[in-house]
Amino acid sequence: MAMPILVIDVGGTHIKLKRQGDEEVRKRPSGPNMTPQKMIELVRSVTEDWQFDRVSIGYPGPVVDGVIKAEPVNLAAGWVGFDFASALGCPVRLLNDAAMQALGSYEGGRMLFLGLGTGLGTALIYNDFLLPMELGHLPYKKGLTFEDYVGQAGLKRLGRRKWKQAVFDVVERLRAAFLADYVVLGGGNAKKLDELPPACRLGDNKNAFRGGFRLWDK
Repeated sequence: MAMPILVIDVGGTHIKLKRQGDEEVRKRPSGPNMTPQKMIELVRSVTEDWQFDRVSIGYPGPVVDGVIKAEPVNLAAGWVGFDFASALGCPVRLLNDAAMQALGSYEGGRMLFLGLGTGLGTALIYNDFLLPMELGHLPYKKGLTFEDYVGQAGLKRLGRRKWKQAVFDVVERLRAAFLADYVVLGGGNAKKLDELPPACRLGDNKNAFRGGFRLWDK
């Protein structure tokens, strides 16, 4: 009988850990000095009393076919090419953090996930096929990107009212472009919307853990 799965949600400010079957989420600070080796040491100390035999890691950067393609913006370097399976002593599956939350939010059909956080996390799921994307860096207006308008920098620059208008416009454009049945708005800033664009629902950070468990379903 397989042991539970451990999910590690790696963020720029915190690392959150949850074991399948447990309600408890264990949270520790991360930050610009967090290397993958330091993360492994942290995981070992935090999970001393937990047994698990598989690990899912949500990573704040591009991941293609389970391989990290770029160093994180808000953490220390060393993540590209790091052997997490050897370090943890068990099989590991890696996924972009926004894509992991998208997977946990999916309820069928064609779903577009937009994570309104520091930047803009994006993923598309259609008939259970997950496609992580980097739409935030595409050009939008005045030489700036989608991310420059609806990410944290956009909220600060535009103020909440104009930022909300930008969010509504970006959601409408991307939903039309991908023929999405519905859009899930995740990320910390999604809760700052006093109303939602059409065909949208709010995500939940807890869905990242559900996505990490679902990673092993197929």
